[in-house]
Amino acid sequence: MSIKQDFFTLMGGRVQIHRSFYNPTSDAVWLAAFAPTNAKTVLDVGIGTGGASLCLLANNPDAQVTGLDTSAQMLDECRINAETNNKNIELLEQDINTWKTNRTFDLVITNPPYFRGTPAQHQAHHNADLNKWISKCLSRVRPMGTFCMITDAATVADAVSEMSKKLGDINIFPLFGTKNTAERVLLSGRLGTRGISVLHQGLSMNYEPVLRDGLTIANVLSRISQIC
Repeated sequence: MSIKQDFFTLMGGRVQIHRSFYNPTSDAVWLAAFAPTNAKTVLDVGIGTGGASLCLLANNPDAQVTGLDTSAQMLDECRINAETNNKNIELLEQDINTWKTNRTFDLVITNPPYFRGTPAQHQAHHNADLNKWISKCLSRVRPMGTFCMITDAATVADAVSEMSKKLGDINIFPLFGTKNTAERVLLSGRLGTRGISVLHQGLSMNYEPVLRDGLTIANVLSRISQIC
C-alpha cells in the first residue's frame, strides 16, 4: 500500500482511496482477495469507506454491490471513493442487527467490529456482539451462497462456532505477521452445504503478490500447487 498525493492506492494502484478520517488497511485487500470472483450480487456489511468492496470490484467488475453502514460520514466517503474508481455501489445507512429486509445475496462479506475498548471517532471495529453480527450476516446469504469475513485471530473460535451452525465447506486461512502466530484469519463457508472444514497453511500479511499485484488467494494457491 502506498500514499500518492491525496489518495491511498491499493492493489498496485488498481484502487484509489481518498485519505480521510478512516483509511482502509490491508485487511480490506485480503478480504476481497479471499472472496469468490463469480458472485453476481454482493453485500458488504460495515462497508466503511469502501476499501474491500472496491478491491472486490477490481477482481469482479460485473458484481452488483450493496454496502451497509451505520455511519453517514463513512457512507459519504465511500460514495466519493466509488465515484473516483468509476464504480457503482448501492449504499444503505442501516445496522445489520436491525435491518428489516428479505433480500439475500450470492456473497456476503464483512470485516466485523471485533475489538473491545474505547471506540475511535469513526466507531469502526469496536464493541459489537460478534456472534450476533455473524448470525445476522448469514441470514442475508442466499441458499448455496457464500459468506466471507476477516477477523482477529483471537476471535476465530467464536466465529467458526457461529458459522458452523448454518454453513459447510468452511475454509480457515491464517495470515501471519512478524511472529510465527496468526494475527488475522480469513474465514468462508457456504450456506446449506455439509462439506468438511479446511485449515489452510496461510500466508504472510505482507505477501506482495496479493497486496501489490492484486492476485486473489485462489490465484496464489493455484500457482503454488503448480510449483509443487
